[in-house]
Amino acid sequence: MSFQQFGLHADLLKALQQYGYHQPTPIQQEALPLALSGRDLIGCAQTGTGKTAAFALPILNKLHPKSSGKTRALILTPTRELAAQITEVIHALAKHTKLYAASIFGGVGMPPQERALRLGTDIIIATPGRLIDLLNRGIGTFHGVEIFVLDEADRMLDMGFLPEVKRIIARLPKERQTMMFSATMPKEILGLTHQILRDPVTVQIGRQAAPVEGVKQSAFPVPQRLKIDLLVELLRKQEMKSVLIFARTKIRTERLARHLAKNGFEATRLHGDRTQGQRMAALEGFRNREYRILVATDIAARGIDVEGISHVVNFDVPMAPEDYVHRIGRTARAQALGEALTLVSPEEENFLYAIQRLTKIEIPRQQMAGFDYRKPAETREAREASHERPRRASQSRGFAKRRESFSPANGKRKGRGRPKPQWQH
Repeated sequence: MSFQQFGLHADLLKALQQYGYHQPTPIQQEALPLALSGRDLIGCAQTGTGKTAAFALPILNKLHPKSSGKTRALILTPTRELAAQITEVIHALAKHTKLYAASIFGGVGMPPQERALRLGTDIIIATPGRLIDLLNRGIGTFHGVEIFVLDEADRMLDMGFLPEVKRIIARLPKERQTMMFSATMPKEILGLTHQILRDPVTVQIGRQAAPVEGVKQSAFPVPQRLKIDLLVELLRKQEMKSVLIFARTKIRTERLARHLAKNGFEATRLHGDRTQGQRMAALEGFRNREYRILVATDIAARGIDVEGISHVVNFDVPMAPEDYVHRIGRTARAQALGEALTLVSPEEENFLYAIQRLTKIEIPRQQMAGFDYRKPAETREAREASHERPRRASQSRGFAKRRESFSPANGKRKGRGRPKPQWQH
């Protein structure tokens, strides 16, 4: 199947060829005909399957060939990085049209964003917080919006943006096309669909909460104090060309990136305390291979779209099992192959157990040959980078309070009891 079969404008087909889109992905094959016909849509697919083009192309096809001088499409997304990257994709696809797109998010100056709203830029891509700030100041109107997209809706819920989202939606015309895209669909988000969509069609590619195909997963049991030492050895001895490492907190991200740099690795970091300029520079450096390693918090998990990430490393096991799916979806994008490694301490076994229950996949455990699992942490920096007081698994969203063993093969409960960590020394 080719993009020509969807009846897209010739200018968009030309841009698709130049941008490197040759064949539609499964979510694009299913969603494009419905979205192009004007239907409201719920798109549920794994991270890295091409959801952005699935809503960007219908928007551009409807708004082309002329600009009207008013905002006709609004896209809401949870993070700055994701807003910037959606804008980049739309700019590339719209290069042969007269349509303009602008991104609105915090961490940068307001004047350019105010101008974009006042001038009625055709397509606005925004995070809810900054957009509400501007709207409350009387800047911008959305009475001309014809298409509204809520992207990464479940992350909006996780980050507490749902009230702002509802306030923004209240300012939109009731007669509009609405599309909602996400990797997972929690019950709260499904409830929202009844309020904002009209007779929607649901497109689901793959099973919800299933990791993207093409990712080889493995878990490395290791004491918390030795995590950083094991990570350094893995980076030195395994073939890892481009590595995205997730840590749980901003402090751990800083310490880990610093420690890796001191050990001779080209590493940078990405977290919420860095300025927007620093975050964009880190992403660009990682994308251009100036940095081999990017250490990030979960705030960046939905905003990183970098081709060729060979490995994702969970330095900390995520407490919300859904975050695991989003993290490892940064590799094996666009039907490529990738590998996900998870360093799991004894205190994190329950988090890993919850992930296996959600994904219905038993993650194979490995040990690194020649690594001394009994030694103390080598340096003070290593101890600081590895040290954390883990939270109880019951504090994690989505973790079952009743601890029951789980068989990934049949999804059945086989009785109570906490799974025993598999340690070998």
